[in-house]
Order: sequence, then structure tokens, then C-alpha cells
Amino acid sequence: MLTMTLGSAAAQDRTALILDRLQHANQWRDHVMVVAHRAGGLQGAKARFPENSLAAVEDAVAAGAEMIEVDVRRSKDGAFIVMHDSWLDRTTTCKGEAAERTLAELRNCRLVVEAGRAETNEAVSTLAELLAVTRGRILVNVDNKLGTEALPGIIAEAKALGMAEQVVVKENIWNDARIAEVGTALKAAGRGFQFMPIIADDAVRDAGFVEKVARTFNSHAMELINWRNGAETLTETGGALFSTRMRATAIRGGWHLWANTYAILNKPGGFLAGGRGDELAVAAGMPAESWGFWVERGATIIQTDEPRAAIEWLAAKGYRVPYGQKRPEMPTTTASIN
Repeated sequence: MLTMTLGSAAAQDRTALILDRLQHANQWRDHVMVVAHRAGGLQGAKARFPENSLAAVEDAVAAGAEMIEVDVRRSKDGAFIVMHDSWLDRTTTCKGEAAERTLAELRNCRLVVEAGRAETNEAVSTLAELLAVTRGRILVNVDNKLGTEALPGIIAEAKALGMAEQVVVKENIWNDARIAEVGTALKAAGRGFQFMPIIADDAVRDAGFVEKVARTFNSHAMELINWRNGAETLTETGGALFSTRMRATAIRGGWHLWANTYAILNKPGGFLAGGRGDELAVAAGMPAESWGFWVERGATIIQTDEPRAAIEWLAAKGYRVPYGQKRPEMPTTTASIN
């Protein structure tokens, strides 16, 4: 669904270089892109920045991340705001539901650094404000915490800023009915934007269905989740969604396999990554058992709570190709042996 090319007016900005790697997965499979979860605000045991904050965005850009992931909700008066929880208590100095306060009221809520609840000078941001800060610098992955009916409005905000090519919206897909539901919402948004499906192996284990989803939405990446329940041992294979067949499917379709290694609220670390999450990579000093494991299973995009550490490790191991290099050519002929 993306119409921008490197010949466009935005060709000189950093996002054009990132888009080239996103849009041409097969030529860039030796480069692992890094996505900063909740804008990178949970780094250092949640002690560096507020999540979904502009301060975290700046650090993610400086670290060299290709994309930030942010969560979107609405204020009482309908403004799209950047916030993960429906309530304000955990991430701000205010209490109660965000949807029960107007945007003007939310402006009085200060973001806090989760570890120690250190108050900052930064207020809750609107989606438009955050997008404006990222223009030409980094891609934005929007996790819509509202219903699919909100997708056209979210996309319209990006289009109004002339930034639709920088924004990747996503939704969970698990069956044909869900394909139809999400497709209807995206059709209402028009053209000229990117959509990425999220597929979890608690509901989908068939590479054929994933291929159908990728083809239906013309996606450049598929976010694949390997669920871990309770105290299960670490995955040894990556699960059904990181199988040999899935990798072959991705290559045929020309799309990236996206792995999540971050922790989620009130769940054990690595819950979305077969147990092989950021806590293992950083706290235990075993990055190869997390980021390395997923790269070896074909992941070329990793979403993490530790983007700076992930980039440093991936670069040291040869999984990052410096920007500025020309896109590798695809072979046009095959060799024969007589």
C-alpha cells in the first residue's frame, strides 16, 4: 500500500533509507532492523525515560533504531493521544481513565519514569505532536489500542502531516473474518500508507494462512509472536511461525519476519518470545540466547525494550549493514552446470 519511492521529495531524509530496507526485504536480509518498544522508554530496567515519551524518541533516533512503536488512545474530546494503558496511574502523575479527561486536562499530567516514579517535565503527547518530532528521522509503528474503526482517523492524521509513508499501522489477524474486518477499515482510509498484520501462534500455526494475510494486505513485514505460557522452558525452535516453511514463505513474498523480545505488563519476561526476551539478553548477559536466537531463525526486524543494547550487539556480530551502501542487486540469471 506504500507509494513513496526513493525518487520522491523525501529521498534525502533518513526515513527514505530505512524505507528502502523495509520495502526490499530480500535484498536486505543481512541487516536486522531494530524497533524501540513504547518509543524505547523502558530501557535500563525501566529507569531511563518515560515510555511513549519524546525523550525516549530522541534516544531511539540517536541510537540508530529504524522504528519506534507507540500506543494510541483517545482523550474525552476525541484527540488521539500516545499512551499504552487506558488508565493514567502507572505512567503519569494523574489518576483515573485517560478517556475521561479532555486533552487540555491531560496536558497537566506529567510523564514519569516507571522505576522510582521520577516525575519529568514532559506531558502526554498527541499522536500528531509525536509524528511531527519524528519527521524524516525514524519510522513510527502505531499500536492501535482502540477498535479497528479508529484506523482511518489515525491514518488521516499522518496524511495531514504529509507523513503517511513514515507510519506503519498494525492489527491482530487470526482468521478470515478478521481479515475482512480489518480490510474494511483500511479501505475506508484510502491509499498511500503501510499496514502490518500481527500473527500469534496461539491462534495461527499455518504458514499458508500467513502467506494469504501477507498477500491480502501487501505487507512488507509480518509481526510474529511465539507465546510462552507460565514457566515453560525456553523455545528451542521458535514455534510454528518461525519454521523453515515460514522463512521460505517470507522470501517468496518479499517480506520481513518481525520478532518481539520485550516484556509485557504483568507477564514474565519473554512472554512474546518463547521465553527468549530482553531480560535474558541484558540482565543475564546472554544476548545470543535472545536476539541471536531470533536472527538465526530468520527475523530481520526485532522489537525490543533495549534498542541501544540490541543495536550495539547486532552490529558487533555483523548483523547490521551501515547506511549509505547501495541496495544489493537481485540476480537476473541462474548458473548452470554442464
